[in-house]
Amino acid sequence: YLTYFLCICLLFVCLSIYNYTYIHFNNLYCILCKTSEENISLLCCFNGRLSKELDLVGHHVRTRLDELKRQEVSRLRMLLKAKLDSTNAQSVQMDHASLLKQFEHLDPHNQNTFEAKDLELLIVTATKDLENFDAERHEEFKRYEMLKEHERREYLKSLDQEKREEEEKRIKELKEKHRQHPKVNAPGSVDQLREVWKETDGLDPQEFNPKTFFKLHDTNGDGVLDEQELEALFTKELEKVYDPKNEEDDMMEMEEERLRMREHVMQNVDLNHDRLVSLEEFLKSTEKKEFNNPNEWETLDDTKPVYTEEELQRFEAELQDREMELGRRAEKLRQEQELLKERSKALEAQKREYQQAVMEMSQKQKEQQALNRQPPSGPNGELQFQQEMQKLANEDSQVVKVPVNQNGVQNNLPAEPPQNLPQHTS
Repeated sequence: YLTYFLCICLLFVCLSIYNYTYIHFNNLYCILCKTSEENISLLCCFNGRLSKELDLVGHHVRTRLDELKRQEVSRLRMLLKAKLDSTNAQSVQMDHASLLKQFEHLDPHNQNTFEAKDLELLIVTATKDLENFDAERHEEFKRYEMLKEHERREYLKSLDQEKREEEEKRIKELKEKHRQHPKVNAPGSVDQLREVWKETDGLDPQEFNPKTFFKLHDTNGDGVLDEQELEALFTKELEKVYDPKNEEDDMMEMEEERLRMREHVMQNVDLNHDRLVSLEEFLKSTEKKEFNNPNEWETLDDTKPVYTEEELQRFEAELQDREMELGRRAEKLRQEQELLKERSKALEAQKREYQQAVMEMSQKQKEQQALNRQPPSGPNGELQFQQEMQKLANEDSQVVKVPVNQNGVQNNLPAEPPQNLPQHTS
């Protein structure tokens, strides 16, 4: 168990180091893009033409990249060893596919220096991670909607007929109220951008200039609009539909709507699929027909539910299984609690018996010590030192005192009786 615990601790440390190193790799990728004399597109990355651009960066940047790569290789080795140790300790079969995914962003044939191949792999892996992140967000929202519908149905089942009809009527009114909102412009269209130009930037919509608009909303000045900068452009449109003060407006739905808008813009504007919108791509999108005459944007309320009835049924079955499993665990914990209480009572009884035995033993030791300090007794049970003291007292009473004269000299002659003493006359 100690080995398993140490392996788990080591695994958490490795994952922390991985997150830290991965962030530094992404930051250094941005530095490389800024310091290059030419913009590096992902098409060039995939064709392996990054060596020349990578050579243009400063020596200190390359040194730092080499150091980070060696740290990353060391981290992966530690992670591999920790996983092997934990697997061997638990006798569980290892998932080699998930383990190999940890090495996708590094060139396995070069473990010391950071080269163009590493940058290509890093970009590809980062792009996959972002795509997977969006897919996970959609899946999370779907489960949220299914859970909300499940709870609504269960709540209605708990009501009587009259209250159920009132609740259904109230829910219907809230949905109708939520649908009553101003027109939502298609994200990335001229109407949507002009509204941001007017409401957010405070400029005349008749003087709208795409290039100036791009510069204004490139907040970090890196020459591209990233996903966060794009999503910020949709706030005004989302405020038309969602208000956190209204009961009928769900903020989780608002964030899902924001994600849909960003994906729509990326699909139509991001030509090289690097998840960044350059100035050139942005200007080209303004020349398309859809920019001036877009299709009407459909919100989540206008589209089909994000889940089907079959998916909802599977989700409810999964919830039921989880509830049953939690019930079994709760019952098991309750039984263990009762067992612990019984053991606690038994231990408490043993503790009292032990304390009683200790007290009795201590009392016996005190009595034994008292007996060891007491003198021996006589034949009648009296203490012997009392007889000796009485004998000494009797001997003292039999001693005759020797008279002493006026000069302090003892007189050894026998004393005269009082009638033989001379009488003095005055």
